[in-house]
Amino acid sequence: MDAAPRGIRPHISLFGRRNVGKSSLINALTGQKIALVSEIPGTTTDPVYKNMEVLPLGPVVFIDTAGLDDVGTLGAMRVEATKAVLKKTDLALVVLEPAAGLEACERELLETLKAANTPVIVVVNKCEQGGIPDGLASALGMLGLAPVPVSAKTGQGIETLRGTHITKVLQEFDPGSIIADLVKPGDFVVLCVPIDSAAPKGRIILPQVQAIRDLLDAGCVPVVAREHELKAAIAGLVKPPALVVTDSQVFRKVAQDVPKGIPFTSFSVAFARYKGDLATYVKGVKALDTLRPDARILVVEACTHHQMPDDIGRVKIPRWMRDRFGPGLSFEYARGSEMPADLSGYDLAIQCGGCMANRRGILAQMNAYAAAGVPITNYGILIAWLHGCLAEAIRPFGLTLPA
Repeated sequence: MDAAPRGIRPHISLFGRRNVGKSSLINALTGQKIALVSEIPGTTTDPVYKNMEVLPLGPVVFIDTAGLDDVGTLGAMRVEATKAVLKKTDLALVVLEPAAGLEACERELLETLKAANTPVIVVVNKCEQGGIPDGLASALGMLGLAPVPVSAKTGQGIETLRGTHITKVLQEFDPGSIIADLVKPGDFVVLCVPIDSAAPKGRIILPQVQAIRDLLDAGCVPVVAREHELKAAIAGLVKPPALVVTDSQVFRKVAQDVPKGIPFTSFSVAFARYKGDLATYVKGVKALDTLRPDARILVVEACTHHQMPDDIGRVKIPRWMRDRFGPGLSFEYARGSEMPADLSGYDLAIQCGGCMANRRGILAQMNAYAAAGVPITNYGILIAWLHGCLAEAIRPFGLTLPA
């Protein structure tokens, strides 16, 4: 790992009509030509994600989107793709130009962002010929917004936008802790890391890498072992570990091998809190008490990873659940930010750990399932329940099984 993962970077999205200079503004903010710029309206079609290290912001993700006023059948599809980006946006830059004023598409966008409590900076680009017209400033002022004048062409106002306005908003951005807040500096934490097809040779998977870094930053001592060496690793420590964290797939063995009195959980359970709402996921397993043998289940995968022969979401979880509830269970899949148009027919949604997604995007999906009345849980929570370990797995987080 030589860069901060996308899932923990603040997502800065640029919205606006065609040709207001969104792509040019990204290039100006980063000091690099990373976005394609053209005078032809509609140059940016699908949302474009760019991982960048920008001083003084640090690691961020810029998202360049298609114009809000795109036209035609394809244009409507592009606008829908742009609106989907709203769900994962940590900071929205709404880009206007002086002569165009504030139209219905921008007003609707600003209302949506306000309803979602998404921080917004209104940027008026192309100000090299003058300032912001009084009418536009007044219209934005009535919405409680103070526009920032810039020129992506000349660089006017770019440093102020980046170094003052954006930095001020992102100072409050905190990705949180994965597990380090559960232990103290100097504590030993044993991480049980099975080596299987999901871990390419020479690497371990992203949640495990992030957990190790989280512990090191907190002054803890992570000890990594495979499931077969776990007992020996614990016995060899000069003092008992403050916590054991395992891959969910070996929950049962780890539960048997961890001495009584040592708390344990899984990476996926930890990520359920880190990326989503752990209490909601735990509550979601109540649906299993009355799950029908012909239930319709949606598996929600945050990324479009290559499916492995023993894929956890597409092979192991369906097998374990059919062993428990019968062969009639129906499994469907949603990948990335996609979501079925109609959620009402599902009996349960199962969210992956979300290591490649950002927290705002995961929470937006959770809210959509809640609004549709669909209970949702998480891979690790479900697997712990299936293996009879859920009470122990959530105890380190101060939670108990739902009544």
